[in-house]
Amino acid sequence: MLRFGILGAGRIGNVHARAIASSGRAIASSGRATVGYIADAMPDAAEKLAAVVGAKTASVEDIIASSDIDAILIATPTDTHADLIEQAARAGKAILCEKPVSLSVERIEACLQVVEKAGVPLMIGFHRRYDPNFAALEKRLRSGEIGDPEIITITCRDPSAPPVSYIERSGGLYRDMMIHDFDMARFLLGDEEPVAVHALGGVLTDPEIGKAGDIDTASVQMQTASGKIVVITNSRRATYGHDQRIEVHGSKGLLRAANIHDTTVELANDAGWIQDKIPFSFVERYQAAYTAEIHKFLDFLEQGEAPRASGHDGLMAQKLAEAASESLKTGQVISVK
Repeated sequence: MLRFGILGAGRIGNVHARAIASSGRAIASSGRATVGYIADAMPDAAEKLAAVVGAKTASVEDIIASSDIDAILIATPTDTHADLIEQAARAGKAILCEKPVSLSVERIEACLQVVEKAGVPLMIGFHRRYDPNFAALEKRLRSGEIGDPEIITITCRDPSAPPVSYIERSGGLYRDMMIHDFDMARFLLGDEEPVAVHALGGVLTDPEIGKAGDIDTASVQMQTASGKIVVITNSRRATYGHDQRIEVHGSKGLLRAANIHDTTVELANDAGWIQDKIPFSFVERYQAAYTAEIHKFLDFLEQGEAPRASGHDGLMAQKLAEAASESLKTGQVISVK
């Protein structure tokens, strides 16, 4: 049984730890993995999560050095990721790190060189690739059901923004929030990469976000060398829930992944057709994706499968995020290599 050391006991660390340790479809019940140790800058948070999942707490350094730990799961603030990846790699540990690898392309490239030299497995936590609906859409797209993709439209709107204290360390909306959509765009495009990026953004939901140097509302258009177009929209405010949709228009048809509702029950009366709400909780919306992600990580380690989201994927998503940031500043279309 593979033993995880989890670094970070915040929201994402909690999601991963509970996915590994909980019952039902979770990993622990299959005998494949368990949580050994948890570390966090806030000891109380680590202790609380450890009690829930049956783990122990220790320092980051002790967990990485421990012979009892096989894999390190990094769910700490973004600006710590690259350093922790390098420490874990030098210790010979398998690594699953939340996005992004770092806040700059140069730092990511240096980090990936350390991982390559150490020869350890690394997977990046782009969890949307594992969402059952998005994964099914990508599979049907690859099978040729709608021919060649021509326009990809990705919508991501969160019910509310994270605390400003988080935003100040996150690298901004393009690197923190939209980076998932940049990765999903690349996932759906397949062998083609975006070569041109144009971005718009503003502060419409909370002036404090603007004071922190970020935006809360954004749109990005990208194009590949062959002319395929990707349109991404993000908002830090959606009064109706966690709005996550994808549409791919192709030469022979269209594929669409709609929002997930609390139930499939619909009411029809003189007011019209009424559906149940969509989830407001990020954890509820993507719990299945996080569980599937852990399974894929274990497949990667046990069966030698290629990671669905590699360090290279993390690097390329960061390049798109940086191009979007530059486009927002300059108002120009930015070329990406």
